[in-house]
Amino acid sequence: MKPACLLIVLILCLFVASPVLAAENPMAKLLPAPSCANGWVMDGTVNLYNKDTLFERINGESELYFPYGFDTLASARYAHPKDPQIAMEADVYRMGSLLDAFGMFANYRRADEPEIAIGGGGTISASQLFFYQGRYLVRLQASGPANPGAEVFQACARAIGRNLPPNPGQPKELGAFDIPGVEKRSERYIASSLLGYDFFRHGLMADVVLNNQTSQLFLVNEDSPETARTAFDRYRVYLKASGIEPSVRETAGLRLLTAVDPLYGPVVVEQSGRFVMGVVRVGDTAAAQQLLEQVRKRAAGR
Repeated sequence: MKPACLLIVLILCLFVASPVLAAENPMAKLLPAPSCANGWVMDGTVNLYNKDTLFERINGESELYFPYGFDTLASARYAHPKDPQIAMEADVYRMGSLLDAFGMFANYRRADEPEIAIGGGGTISASQLFFYQGRYLVRLQASGPANPGAEVFQACARAIGRNLPPNPGQPKELGAFDIPGVEKRSERYIASSLLGYDFFRHGLMADVVLNNQTSQLFLVNEDSPETARTAFDRYRVYLKASGIEPSVRETAGLRLLTAVDPLYGPVVVEQSGRFVMGVVRVGDTAAAQQLLEQVRKRAAGR
């Protein structure tokens, strides 16, 4: 091939590849430039990380993100307008879904930190701010000898929020736990091995108070009634292999199991349709069954 023709081919290849590159570049634009809030100017450029390089940014934490569908992180540093030693690190993680972003947010959320009304939900402390919006998790963290302060944190967070896709609010799945007794802000999404059991592939958990005793509520949303039944059966087999004979009864398509789990004590677990749900560390079996009836009705409507 002649040199001139080879050059044309190379140029055409670059044009063909450009849409692929453009699909990745928008992540960098999620972080406001040149400034984030009140004169806090971006120090340098936006750095992008993928699954292979995330450890370079958060070594020791990166593995936590992978079950939640992480694919890209955009990160930048914003410096104080008068003192560049005082800075704020801004990270925007693109997760697999809205539910995944909530799951990572709930992993970091602390019940004693004030909430802020941004995206699907947010919390703020003296040194950092977290919020999620759609499939994105945003983390702002102080860097340097002093903290930026709540006003700067929130102004920067809202600037980032305006660059994200429209806010869809909270995951609809959380509506199943919107019932009396469930402790607010205890809801969380576990993306793999709920309760540490691989047969409960993923699901929601929350603390619940029944007759002045705190237990844990869980809900597994399977792909079909068949896979839900398989998960339920595997749990029963696990209990039997642990030397525990569970009590199981079935009526009108609803299967109810009661037992003493080797890790979680008294449990009540049921399978109905594509849902497996239960309460662990149960103090009042009747109250737990009534709670699960409410969860079942709300989950079926989601």
